[in-house]
Amino acid sequence: MKVKFIKLHQNAQIPTRGSENAAAYDLYACETVYIPYGKMAVVGTGLAIELPPNHKGEIYSRSGLASDGVFVPNAPGKIDPDYRGEVKVILYNTREELVGIEAGSRIAQLEVNPFYTVEFEEVEELSNTERGEGGLGSTGV
Repeated sequence: MKVKFIKLHQNAQIPTRGSENAAAYDLYACETVYIPYGKMAVVGTGLAIELPPNHKGEIYSRSGLASDGVFVPNAPGKIDPDYRGEVKVILYNTREELVGIEAGSRIAQLEVNPFYTVEFEEVEELSNTERGEGGLGSTGV
């Protein structure tokens, strides 16, 4: 499968995989951003992409950054196949200090996954299950 892209910024880097069997591609910051403690920042990648039909991009935290207190708060962030703007990543800083994200730093991971188009059908009742209406911890903590 091919994902077409355009570099929108001179510092933009092509997504890369950390190993041959990595499921996700590293995304890179194309700008330097500073994130205060308890705040979020939107970090540009400098790339616009064209996903194949019926595929979505999902943006996840990088484990190295997340374990250090900087993560993608809306993970997975979604990229729809008809979006043509710059891919940007929201990062949240839980470290009790200012965090600098340097241009060229790996900031998140991108997975490209298929999705299904469904039709919603209104009905009078749903089928019965053992669980029924139990939710929010009903199967245990």
